[in-house]
Amino acid sequence: GEVLKNLNKFYKRKEIQRLGAENGLDARLFHQAFISFRKYIMESSSVSADLHIILNDICCGFVLLGHVDDLFPFFLRHAKQIFPMLDCMDDLRKISDLRLPPNWYPDARAIQRKIIFHAGPTNSGKTYHAIQRFLSAKSGIYCGPLKLLAHEIFQKSNDANVPCDLVTGEERVYANEDARQAPHVACTIEMCSTNTPYEVAVIDEIQMIRDPARGWAWTRALLGLCAEEIHVCGEPAAIDLVTELMYTTGEEVEVRNYKRLTPLTVLDYALESLDNLRPGDCIVCFSKNDIYSVSRQIEARGLECAVIYGSLPPGTKLEQAKKFNNPDDPCKILVATDAIGMGLNLCIRRIVFNSIVKPTVNEKGEKEIDTITTSQALQIAGRAGRFGSSFKQGEVTTMHRDDLVQLKEILSEAVPPVKAAGLHPTPEQIEMFAYHLPDATLSNLIDIFVSLSQVDGMYFVCNIDDFKFLADMIQHIPLNLRSRYVFCTAPLNRKEPFVCTTLLKFARQFSRNEPLTFDWLCRHTKWPLAAPKNIKELVHLEAVHDVFDLYLWLSYRFMDMFPDAVLVRDIQKKLDDIIQIGVCNITKLIRASQSAAAPGTAEVVSEDFPLSRTKKDARVVSDCHGAASTEALSIAVEAAGLRRAKNLRPSRLGSRQEDLKSYGRGSLANRLLREGLLTQEMLRQLESEWQDQHRNGRYGFGSKRDDQHHSKETGKKRK
Repeated sequence: GEVLKNLNKFYKRKEIQRLGAENGLDARLFHQAFISFRKYIMESSSVSADLHIILNDICCGFVLLGHVDDLFPFFLRHAKQIFPMLDCMDDLRKISDLRLPPNWYPDARAIQRKIIFHAGPTNSGKTYHAIQRFLSAKSGIYCGPLKLLAHEIFQKSNDANVPCDLVTGEERVYANEDARQAPHVACTIEMCSTNTPYEVAVIDEIQMIRDPARGWAWTRALLGLCAEEIHVCGEPAAIDLVTELMYTTGEEVEVRNYKRLTPLTVLDYALESLDNLRPGDCIVCFSKNDIYSVSRQIEARGLECAVIYGSLPPGTKLEQAKKFNNPDDPCKILVATDAIGMGLNLCIRRIVFNSIVKPTVNEKGEKEIDTITTSQALQIAGRAGRFGSSFKQGEVTTMHRDDLVQLKEILSEAVPPVKAAGLHPTPEQIEMFAYHLPDATLSNLIDIFVSLSQVDGMYFVCNIDDFKFLADMIQHIPLNLRSRYVFCTAPLNRKEPFVCTTLLKFARQFSRNEPLTFDWLCRHTKWPLAAPKNIKELVHLEAVHDVFDLYLWLSYRFMDMFPDAVLVRDIQKKLDDIIQIGVCNITKLIRASQSAAAPGTAEVVSEDFPLSRTKKDARVVSDCHGAASTEALSIAVEAAGLRRAKNLRPSRLGSRQEDLKSYGRGSLANRLLREGLLTQEMLRQLESEWQDQHRNGRYGFGSKRDDQHHSKETGKKRK
């Protein structure tokens, strides 16, 4: 007990904390080192003799012989054993100093660049003017956020007799038959070269410089491109940051402002029912389940609809867009996620927001459900009434009346200014870290880098959770550091188990120096594949398409080990056609999935509207781990269900009321439990409070009769 008391006294001494900080132990590391040191002293059977003597002197109260501060050399020695970087902290701090990113690009600093910022909303012609300058230049590079956008500029340039190459992570297409580099190139922004000189560079969607995961690519392009003229296009919210960043490079920014080319009207009424759909309508959902549910309800009304969401292959998205845009095609309705916000040219008359909340990932990598931002709302709403389409003006509304007021508020707010630009550690920086810390894993190297990194107020270090996830997944596979780094930067969705296990197999075979052949890939993916019979099979085909993308991405980095890119690209095109068949028959797949779903299990498709659609409700979801919020959450869940019931046709109302009887344990509850937004205890409390509220007649949703019916049914369930 005396030893523990003196150790805690040592830990609390300000002088000791100061000495720790001087030796590279910040508050977090100091705490971790102390916990380990205390455990070593209290549990070890072989404490060194000199430490044993010091502890004895301190505990026996020999003031002249021992003081708790005398433990510091032993504590520091122990800390250096568990944190080896403490021995080379000065070197590591220099390597991870990110305060002067402009100096990383000496080629760009050697020339005086002219920066032109084309600022304006969606459908204002800002990118058009930048592209006109790109096409008239002797040489140029276009950097966009999506493969679809890069492909569009590649096509447009070659159609205008300006030879242009296409470079994405998975693809290289040369304008010249002999594969000579053309003077113009259209690329995804991560693939732009900072060494090649150009007359003109175009950086599209510059506001994405603030993106928590990809912002570093826009920072790199803006600071590093070697072009006489840099044309950046995007929201006016990014003007101040771009101007400040260019001030540090000694380059002036010329701003050209653009206004929307066609009027956009926010309607005074909500859609309220799918019976009120008109040709040219686009319903925007923020989850795949809502996409499935809405598209099925539309086709049940005898209408055809096109479907576009993020995980569809680019070719399928283009085909669905073409189908919707074609005036001779009977398909006049589009159901889409916010994937339509950029990259597709669509003839939309009216945007209808199915909900105004969406799942997001914050700076810490945590999943949240929150109201859409003004920037997101404007980007999506702006797709209506595109200049040059058959609709001369755009309209925007919501599915539900109570969302419309808030959507108007969101759209009327100013977009908050972009405050900081993203940065990411380079392979060279990580290699230098590894030289000093040869025994650290790549995941630990990244952690140490981020914890030691120093950034200027205009920058932030991007979220590296996906990188760390892959680093941990392949840690046990023997790879050299550079190869390991490349595998960890592979673009994949870590929520897709099939794609993740494939990357693991790729890495294992790569480590054995065995080439990944076309035959091996066909065996692994069970190619050839049939058209999907249900949603689960469609989702798997999308994952296989991502696996082919992953193979192609790795083939450009390790050509000898992934030698069959041409063959893989051929079967990927065939797979795209198979997926298109599935998407065209999506309602049949949904019906098959629902009829095959076992009773009592979470279905592939949920017909529930999103949990909440207002800012207040969204906050409830974020805070729902607190006891006080359970009541509000029960109200939000009940309101969503009853509003939905009111909007259904009479023939379906009875079955929907049957669904409402078991709302507390239905597929929505299962989904919330899976996502960690609810616990079993909270669910029991919600049920109890909900039943109490109905018995007391506290809330006036729907008619009194509905309330009585619902209360009676929940009472029966309780019994």
